[in-house]
Amino acid sequence: MRNAFIQELIVLARQHPQIALIVGDLGYSVIEPFADEFPDRFINAGVAEQNMTGLAAGMASEGYHVFTYSIANFPTFRCAEQIRNDVAYHRLPVTVVSVGGGLAYGALGYSHHAVQDYALMRILPNLLIAAPGDPMEVRACMRYLVEHPGPSYLRLGKAGEPNLHPQVPDVAPGRWLRVSDGDERRALLSTGAGLQIAIDWLTKDEHAGRVLYSMPLWSMADKPAQVAALRKRTDVLTIEDHLQDGGFGSWMLEARAMDPTLECVVRPIALSPEVCGTVASQATLNRLGGLHPRAASAARTPT
Repeated sequence: MRNAFIQELIVLARQHPQIALIVGDLGYSVIEPFADEFPDRFINAGVAEQNMTGLAAGMASEGYHVFTYSIANFPTFRCAEQIRNDVAYHRLPVTVVSVGGGLAYGALGYSHHAVQDYALMRILPNLLIAAPGDPMEVRACMRYLVEHPGPSYLRLGKAGEPNLHPQVPDVAPGRWLRVSDGDERRALLSTGAGLQIAIDWLTKDEHAGRVLYSMPLWSMADKPAQVAALRKRTDVLTIEDHLQDGGFGSWMLEARAMDPTLECVVRPIALSPEVCGTVASQATLNRLGGLHPRAASAARTPT
């Protein structure tokens, strides 16, 4: 995903001279093509993520669309006050890019586990979450963010993810993006890297026949629009590589609660907090955290 990000950023920067990139002294072997082609729009802020975000806000106030780039929790939790007060509050076109979402950097330990970032970013008014599920969705989200500049959070995997869409899809905030056909009453709905996991779930008998959707763009403002989508269905499983508390599934449950007449059951499948104290590969931690098809049988119907 990060390779698709930088490739698409370069294409968009050729068309939009206001695009700039600021990194926190990392990303090398990935960001050099942008830095080489646009040296006057590239800044290495050093290991000073709060300053990086403040600098981005200042540049955005003067007309730039700034992308800040760092690993996992560093451009989010470390900069929470700057994102809240400097970026989101002023509706500035700053896109906070977090590479290695979920447990992509699992072997580096809890400091690099991005499993609470949705919870932080989704409570900020005016801020849009972009959580693409494959490289094609990365390109789609990038194009949308540039065409609709504002405060946003782009959560990327690490590298090597396969393309699950044959072409760049058309995306919009809160829109359910169909990935595979199936019974419309029984849906799998993923965001971010949950799409890669959901593909495997469809091969299991208990999930066979479900329709699969991805939602790469969502925010506080898009929650009410989910009621109409839920009204068409009886059973929705949400899948995410994030803790359930404050995550995407919780967001969907809040949407369901807006209409007490809805009959649709929403069952969030997310990571167990057990992963927070464990160091292992991403695949091992996802299994430990419950992101495997058997976890669906343990999902509880909300009361």
